[in-house]
Amino acid sequence: MRVANVIGTVTLSRRLADVPPGQFIVVQPLPLETLRDGAPGGAEPVVAYDQLSAALGERVGFTEGREAAAPFEPRKVPIDAYCAAILDAVHVDRAVQM
Repeated sequence: MRVANVIGTVTLSRRLADVPPGQFIVVQPLPLETLRDGAPGGAEPVVAYDQLSAALGERVGFTEGREAAAPFEPRKVPIDAYCAAILDAVHVDRAVQM
Protein backbone atom coordinates (compact mmCIF):
# COMPACT_ATOMS: atom_id res chain seq x y z
CA MET A 1 0.00 0.00 0.00
CA ARG A 2 1.19 3.49 -0.81
CA VAL A 3 0.22 6.76 0.84
CA ALA A 4 -1.02 9.70 -1.24
CA ASN A 5 -2.90 12.99 -1.12
CA VAL A 6 -6.11 13.41 -3.12
CA ILE A 7 -5.49 16.22 -5.61
CA GLY A 8 -8.47 15.90 -7.93
CA THR A 9 -11.37 13.91 -9.33
CA VAL A 10 -12.16 12.41 -12.71
CA THR A 11 -15.51 12.95 -14.42
CA LEU A 12 -16.77 10.13 -16.64
CA SER A 13 -19.55 10.24 -19.19
CA ARG A 14 -19.88 6.43 -19.17
CA ARG A 15 -18.61 3.49 -17.14
CA LEU A 16 -18.50 -0.26 -17.62
CA ALA A 17 -21.46 -2.10 -16.12
CA ASP A 18 -19.05 -4.43 -14.24
CA VAL A 19 -17.58 -1.51 -12.28
CA PRO A 20 -19.73 -0.81 -9.20
CA PRO A 21 -20.77 2.76 -8.34
CA GLY A 22 -17.91 4.86 -7.04
CA GLN A 23 -15.67 7.69 -8.13
CA PHE A 24 -12.26 8.01 -9.67
CA ILE A 25 -9.83 10.28 -7.85
CA VAL A 26 -6.42 11.67 -8.77
CA VAL A 27 -3.87 10.95 -6.04
CA GLN A 28 -0.32 12.26 -5.57
CA PRO A 29 1.82 9.45 -4.09
CA LEU A 30 4.06 10.62 -1.25
CA PRO A 31 7.64 9.36 -0.84
CA LEU A 32 8.97 8.30 2.55
CA GLU A 33 10.96 11.55 2.88
CA THR A 34 7.78 13.60 2.58
CA LEU A 35 5.97 11.48 5.17
CA ARG A 36 8.94 11.50 7.56
CA ASP A 37 10.33 15.03 7.19
CA GLY A 38 7.68 16.99 5.31
CA ALA A 39 10.12 17.43 2.41
CA PRO A 40 8.53 18.51 -0.85
CA GLY A 41 8.18 15.96 -3.58
CA GLY A 42 5.97 13.28 -4.92
CA ALA A 43 5.66 10.75 -7.67
CA GLU A 44 3.59 11.15 -10.81
CA PRO A 45 -0.15 11.39 -10.04
CA VAL A 46 -2.28 8.25 -10.33
CA VAL A 47 -5.99 7.78 -11.01
CA ALA A 48 -7.52 5.47 -8.38
CA TYR A 49 -10.99 3.99 -8.02
CA ASP A 50 -12.66 5.07 -4.75
CA GLN A 51 -15.73 3.70 -2.97
CA LEU A 52 -14.95 5.52 0.28
CA SER A 53 -15.78 9.05 -0.95
CA ALA A 54 -12.33 10.50 -0.27
CA ALA A 55 -12.39 14.28 -0.53
CA LEU A 56 -9.96 16.70 -2.08
CA GLY A 57 -6.95 17.21 0.22
CA GLU A 58 -7.43 14.01 2.23
CA ARG A 59 -4.60 11.53 2.74
CA VAL A 60 -5.38 8.01 1.51
CA GLY A 61 -3.81 4.58 1.27
CA PHE A 62 -4.06 2.96 -2.15
CA THR A 63 -3.01 -0.27 -3.81
CA GLU A 64 -1.91 -0.86 -7.37
CA GLY A 65 -1.70 -3.74 -9.79
CA ARG A 66 -3.40 -7.07 -9.19
CA GLU A 67 -4.26 -6.16 -5.59
CA ALA A 68 -6.32 -3.20 -6.85
CA ALA A 69 -8.78 -5.53 -8.59
CA ALA A 70 -9.05 -7.95 -5.63
CA PRO A 71 -12.09 -6.22 -4.01
CA PHE A 72 -14.11 -6.96 -7.17
CA GLU A 73 -13.39 -10.69 -7.50
CA PRO A 74 -14.73 -12.91 -8.97
CA ARG A 75 -15.62 -10.19 -11.50
CA LYS A 76 -12.82 -8.97 -13.73
CA VAL A 77 -12.70 -5.18 -13.79
CA PRO A 78 -10.09 -2.93 -15.43
CA ILE A 79 -8.93 -1.18 -12.24
CA ASP A 80 -5.19 -0.46 -11.81
CA ALA A 81 -5.33 1.53 -8.54
CA TYR A 82 -7.81 1.26 -5.65
CA CYS A 83 -8.31 3.62 -2.71
CA ALA A 84 -8.30 1.23 0.25
CA ALA A 85 -8.28 3.64 3.21
CA ILE A 86 -8.76 7.25 4.24
CA LEU A 87 -5.99 8.01 6.72
CA ASP A 88 -6.46 10.16 9.81
CA ALA A 89 -2.75 10.28 10.63
CA VAL A 90 0.55 8.83 9.45
CA HIS A 91 3.43 8.37 11.88
CA VAL A 92 6.87 7.50 10.51
CA ASP A 93 9.83 6.66 12.73
CA ARG A 94 12.66 9.05 11.82
CA ALA A 95 15.08 6.13 11.88
CA VAL A 96 13.31 4.41 8.95
CA GLN A 97 15.52 4.31 5.87
CA MET A 98 14.70 3.11 2.36
